Amino acid sequence: MPAADSSEPVVEHDRDRGEGELERTIGLVGGLAIGIGTMIGAGIFVFPGLAAENAGPAASLSFAIGAVVALLVALPLSELATAMPRSGGGYFFISRGLGTTPGAVIGIGLWLGLVFAAAFYLVGLGSYAGQVFAEAGIALPVDPAVPLGVVFGGALTALSVFGTENTASLQNAIVIVLLVILTLFLSYGSLDALGVFGTESVPEGFFPPGGLVPVLQTAALVFTSYLGFAQVATVAGDITNPSRNLPLAMVGSVLVVGVFYVVTIFVATSAFGSVRLGEFGETAMVEVARAFVGLPGALAIVVAGLLATFSSANASILSASRAVYAVSRDDLLPEAASRLNLRYGTPHVALGLAGGPIVVLTATGQVELLAEVASVLHLVMYGLVCVALIQLRRESPAWYTPAFRCPAGYLVAGLGALASFSLIAFMQPASIGVGAAVMVAAYAWYRYYATDVALKGAF
Repeated sequence: MPAADSSEPVVEHDRDRGEGELERTIGLVGGLAIGIGTMIGAGIFVFPGLAAENAGPAASLSFAIGAVVALLVALPLSELATAMPRSGGGYFFISRGLGTTPGAVIGIGLWLGLVFAAAFYLVGLGSYAGQVFAEAGIALPVDPAVPLGVVFGGALTALSVFGTENTASLQNAIVIVLLVILTLFLSYGSLDALGVFGTESVPEGFFPPGGLVPVLQTAALVFTSYLGFAQVATVAGDITNPSRNLPLAMVGSVLVVGVFYVVTIFVATSAFGSVRLGEFGETAMVEVARAFVGLPGALAIVVAGLLATFSSANASILSASRAVYAVSRDDLLPEAASRLNLRYGTPHVALGLAGGPIVVLTATGQVELLAEVASVLHLVMYGLVCVALIQLRRESPAWYTPAFRCPAGYLVAGLGALASFSLIAFMQPASIGVGAAVMVAAYAWYRYYATDVALKGAF
């Protein structure tokens, strides 16, 4: 149906169903912890081997490209989030700025994009958990990565039911410990690679044989590493003082982890050639640490990898449930999905709708496919978020009063949209196909279930 125009009465889609409101319990530190914790997990502990195999030392440039795209989106997203601090993030902004049809496609796509991302993180978590057995000299009859990832997926979903205070407190503690370990390790590794402690080791030629194309393909693959900043906006309804904390958490988390990624690739490719590094797979950083400081270093990175991938999966499950919650409250999914647990103030039905598919996808163990599908769905959302900012600035509705204004808004948003859509072209055809199928299915559901819903301007 056509989107409602600004003269139509505002529908109170943000009114609670009667079960209570989400509690605002996450501050700036918690928001940074969600962003940094999610991004550190994939970027440092899962991707270095895969990225170096594809792009060599230039994988550091791939991560830098991802950071630039993320920043181009984080600034417009920050403006929209301070104007509309509600759970649902990019979905909410697109539905109110561009209308119900793109909102429905993106809302369901965001839910499933986070499901794919969480499954990817859980496979990484399972890989590091399995590495514990390897370090202890215990031979297992099967690769434990997928079974352990499935178990962790169920456990983290159950934990989230008991309140965001539990998950946020856990997230804060994990990220603090993680950053301490990584700072010490990467500082030592950088000094070693530069010859301060040992023999200077210079990586092979910077660009791979294919030149810039493999670098851009790798940037598309590793972009999943940068989904964390947007997950802060997804839980905007839980953030305290959102006009200040949302922009700081989103932009700050991208800047912090971008530096960590570049240093990590430098250290990793200094320890091994890119081909050898790629042979180590998802736990390549364990072997890098072993090369620098022996068994103690390997054990420290195993612990850090467990914390990081645990943190990523934890944040993704929380955000996926909030995406379901937001879509249901807008009547695009059945009302039952937005019911809150009266005791804990959490959307327990939405958590089930997030956790169930996550566990199923984790069981496939398809690391690169899971990562790229998550990136496809998020990049489409990021591009439309930038378009929504341009549209809202042009229309300037009375309710649009952001506390933060994106500098050079039209230019930044235009570049953000162009960069987001362009990066999709460098992904594998299978990943693009799955992402497209998800969006087609989301549109079909909207046409079947919710064509009478009008969301544009309903804030």
